[in-house]
Amino acid sequence: ELPPLPNPPPLPPLLRKTPFPPPRQPRPRRGPAARPAPRPPRRARRRRISRFASSLPGFRGALKQRYSDFVVHEVARDGTLVRLTSFDLPDEVCLSSSLADTDDEAEADLPRALESFRLLCGDADCEVLRGFLSSVSEGDSDVSPIILSPDADKAHRLEVHDFFKRNFIFLVTDTVEHSDGVQRCIRVRLRSGPRGRRNRTGIGSSEPSGWRDDRPFDSRGSVTWPYHLGKFLRFHLYKENKDTQEALRVIGKMLGLQPRSFRIAGTKDKRAITTQQVTLFKVHASRLAALNNKLTGIKVGDFNYVKEGLVLGQLMGNRFTITLRSVIAESEDMIKVAVDGLIKNGFINYYGLQRFGSASVPTHLVGATLLRGEWRSACDDMNGVREHYKEHGDIDVAIRNFPRRLIAERAILQRLKKYPGNYLQALMAIPRTLRLMYVHSYQSYLWNHAASMRAGMYGLSGVIEGDLVYKKECPGEGTVTDASENNDDHTNASEMDIFAETLPEETIQSVKIADSEDLLKAVYTLEDVVLPLPGSETLFPGNEVAGIYHEIANKDGISLTESIHGVKEFSITSMKGGYRRVLQRPIDCEWDLMTYTDDKIHLVETDLDVLSKAKPSEVNELLSTGASHDDSLDTSGATILAETESIGSSDLLPELAVKLSFTLPTSSYATMAIRELTKTSTSFIIDTLGA
Repeated sequence: ELPPLPNPPPLPPLLRKTPFPPPRQPRPRRGPAARPAPRPPRRARRRRISRFASSLPGFRGALKQRYSDFVVHEVARDGTLVRLTSFDLPDEVCLSSSLADTDDEAEADLPRALESFRLLCGDADCEVLRGFLSSVSEGDSDVSPIILSPDADKAHRLEVHDFFKRNFIFLVTDTVEHSDGVQRCIRVRLRSGPRGRRNRTGIGSSEPSGWRDDRPFDSRGSVTWPYHLGKFLRFHLYKENKDTQEALRVIGKMLGLQPRSFRIAGTKDKRAITTQQVTLFKVHASRLAALNNKLTGIKVGDFNYVKEGLVLGQLMGNRFTITLRSVIAESEDMIKVAVDGLIKNGFINYYGLQRFGSASVPTHLVGATLLRGEWRSACDDMNGVREHYKEHGDIDVAIRNFPRRLIAERAILQRLKKYPGNYLQALMAIPRTLRLMYVHSYQSYLWNHAASMRAGMYGLSGVIEGDLVYKKECPGEGTVTDASENNDDHTNASEMDIFAETLPEETIQSVKIADSEDLLKAVYTLEDVVLPLPGSETLFPGNEVAGIYHEIANKDGISLTESIHGVKEFSITSMKGGYRRVLQRPIDCEWDLMTYTDDKIHLVETDLDVLSKAKPSEVNELLSTGASHDDSLDTSGATILAETESIGSSDLLPELAVKLSFTLPTSSYATMAIRELTKTSTSFIIDTLGA
């Protein structure tokens, strides 16, 4: 059994830049008198990040003394590292030329295509299409769309749509309905592009009346988008000391676009230098490239047109390059032992502090309140509602003075104004992604508790009987289900940062309870051991760890097997749940010791540094007008990492730094790896990492 985490020793004056604030006192509760179960005091409601994967000693260092000490590169789904490597525009002309050849081939097969269409849709529609194609071939710029015969068979309509996609790529189809609201027909028009101009007159008089034909074919983005290009522009976003949503807001404002126009796979933290993929619908690369000499701390490049936009969770992980400065250890060998131990033993795959938010009432406590059905208390726990509404005592005044960035709290107040006293109705006004975030956060809270108890009761030396393990025929975790399907995209920057960290592992893998035969044959290792995020489709371990979930939930007045209210969204039993590995090892970990004499120097090459070597004149011109690097020493966000054991006099200079590079899968936290390396209490870590 691992020993409990001792208190860290006092820090020497060299490392202690600013005094640590005193612990926040618990706030008195103001809720209904009747509760299903009393809540424990706030100080007892810790996130249970209390164990380590090994008993090896750590060392001291300063994390994020400069934001450039934390470099993050997204790892795309195909395993490639997302870097900023070029500002060049994609070659659209070559695409047009190659497409022209394809069109010529299609025209040569026109009789065959029309005969296939006759068999699919009949003689009447075939003659209508033949006449339409004849007008197109004669160069009629105002050729009107055509509407085919009514078709009640959805499967057949899909087959017709697919026919046009395969045989007439210069045409576009959609489905329109009659004013009677029953009949449906397929509408066909000439696609915008080199084959002809967009129809100016709309539907001609020769078409049947009564059809709702006023809807544009493609209402989003540019109506003159070249048909040979993918509809999404994918680019790499490089940013320094800015969170993802802030950077996208700046770009969106310059382009005249709403933040919701951008699609990302995951947010990246603010106090860092990060590179990630972003997609935009129907925006030309030249518009973004023109912003580079106007942007400060932000650059865009590596432009490409693709068919599909990104969704949250659509990444393999992140590659971190972290520099710990002002390192103090008894010897270099001690540092080597600590790093080698991290590589060999890994770290407990805890959910980091960001999973639970930074408000005075953490998101998992709000989640517990929702699971109990205490709607008024849940509204009260929203930090903005409590501070602004209670300060003014008037909803109208509060809304006028309310920060626009706090979307959830504004939604609650506006709904309470419309439905006074209906707190459930007010909660349902919050964007769905944020409503789910609170319950997901409580699942993570339970998981952290269970992981600590699993390590405390049984250690982390191997599989024990009753452990849950991924079956060998389907090892590895599945892809995170896209929880943004119903996202209305009205979340603010801080809420999105939290939500990107709260996507549960909703893909249910096939697991089993390890039995004595499995242990005898040594079929499974500790890396196969998982713990559940409770839900309707998850199993609990077959040992004492299972009781931890129910014990903690019961103390919170929550049942994991049934809902005490009828609101499915706020119930564990209505969620599928998932599984998460107990142990995570850093992938492709590399490390190095270095010394420095100037706190202002960068110890890691950034993407811009690499580009400036390859194209010095181009990058220097960009940096001269939109400087990115801030060479002033900024320690406001620095985190001091203290060793858990006393350290005697050190022979090493304080200007020693440790640089680590490693990859983690999505939803694993680099701060948990650093915590293991330095044996640091999470109370000393400002956890601001992105997914």
